[in-house]
Amino acid sequence: MNENIGLNAGKIWKFLNEKGETKIIKLKKELDLSSEEAYLALGWLAREGNVVFTKKGLSLLVKLS
Repeated sequence: MNENIGLNAGKIWKFLNEKGETKIIKLKKELDLSSEEAYLALGWLAREGNVVFTKKGLSLLVKLS
C-alpha cells in the first residue's frame, strides 16, 4: 500500500507540474484515482511541502508549491 501512495504522489506531482493548479475532483478523474488514493498521495506531498491547497467556492484546488 505505501508504495502505491508514493507512485500516486509521483503521478500527481507530474500532472500538477504539467497542468498547474487543478481542482482535486478533476485530478482524481484525470488520473483515475479513488478519493482514498488521491488524498493519501496529496497528504504525502503536503507533508513534504510540495503542494499548496486553496479553496474557491465549494472547490478545493491544489498546486505545486
